[in-house]
Amino acid sequence: MNKLVELLSPAGNLEKLKTAFLYGADAVYAGSTQFSLRAKADNFTDSQLASGIEYAHKLNKKVYVAVNILPRNSDLAAISDIVTMINELGADAIIIADPGLLSLIKRKTPDLEVHISTQANITNIETARMYVELGAKRLILARELSLEEIGEIITSLPKDVSVETFVHGAMCMAYSGRCLLSNYMANRESNRGDCAQPCRWNYHLVEEKRPGEYMPVYEDERGTYIFNSKDLCLIEHINELIKAGIASFKIEGRMKSVFYNACTTRAYRGAIDEYYNNDSINQTNSKWLNEASAASHRQFTTGFYFKSDPEAQIYTTSSYLREKLFVAKVISYDLETKKATLMQRNKIVLGDKVEFMLPNGADFTQVIENMTDKQEKPIESTPHAEMIYHITVKNPVISGTLVRKDKEENL
Repeated sequence: MNKLVELLSPAGNLEKLKTAFLYGADAVYAGSTQFSLRAKADNFTDSQLASGIEYAHKLNKKVYVAVNILPRNSDLAAISDIVTMINELGADAIIIADPGLLSLIKRKTPDLEVHISTQANITNIETARMYVELGAKRLILARELSLEEIGEIITSLPKDVSVETFVHGAMCMAYSGRCLLSNYMANRESNRGDCAQPCRWNYHLVEEKRPGEYMPVYEDERGTYIFNSKDLCLIEHINELIKAGIASFKIEGRMKSVFYNACTTRAYRGAIDEYYNNDSINQTNSKWLNEASAASHRQFTTGFYFKSDPEAQIYTTSSYLREKLFVAKVISYDLETKKATLMQRNKIVLGDKVEFMLPNGADFTQVIENMTDKQEKPIESTPHAEMIYHITVKNPVISGTLVRKDKEENL
């Protein structure tokens, strides 16, 4: 039996970090307010990062900090300071994409573990060995590789070097994310964390001698989204990925919601645990796939893992699918009165049927029969963003538990 695989979830902020751990992540990856490839995420101030690392270590979990932009000369002094800070805070590793930063880190903080980002485009054994010789302890391989190619790289590496791959989330139309469309079309540089996602836009064809005549590249009368990829989802292939020797399964989504984080983390946690408990995954069982589908997502694909998916692009729309609606987060629960204090995330009304997403144990549903506001006055709905309110909950729930309802209900 292989060593237990690590489940690695995104942490766009401190709340998402705590949610990921609550719902089963072994580790999270986070970014500071500078030099991370998710500049539009909330990210972490130095003090928040310190709090997150301390919180994780109390749970015997890990935090990896991304400094994975492709830096310019003017960035190097500030990056050097951030590397020192990350090391002093006790982060479990730093994620980088630039070989020069690897050299800098080894000179400045030689004991800080280095993970090489997927942005580095590791697609072959020789590149993998080169990074290992330079001191990297984990390689996050390019998303363009097949599972067979990943396995070949794994078997070529020393036993103390691990391989991480993405198993879920948004796919980029460019080579492992090295896209220039955003630079040219929106003056926002994707390789420095500010991608405008022009791959999701709707495109028409214009002939140079017919300016203003927009001819759709037909999928339907609205045009076509020629660069728009489906989302990666490998929840039904956990057994194959574990047997290939992948050490860490990475979920994309530092800019996604707390609800997305909880649903996807819990789904992969369940699938991984089922594999180790049963040494197999019933690939016809849709339980974990349904859970991964609960939050907002595009149609799913297995990407390049098995064979190139001829239908991996979505040409007709850039919209998302969503099975469930996130309505509240549990703040506290009183065992004696059975009263739960909730923070609103979407409106509910009396009579709604909601589902409590238990981090441990079976979920349960109940109809909302009574609600009071923060001042204990009866209310019939929760129309105000992040309002605090109370309901009676028949089963005990813990702080941080998320509450959802079917998207179709009462909308």
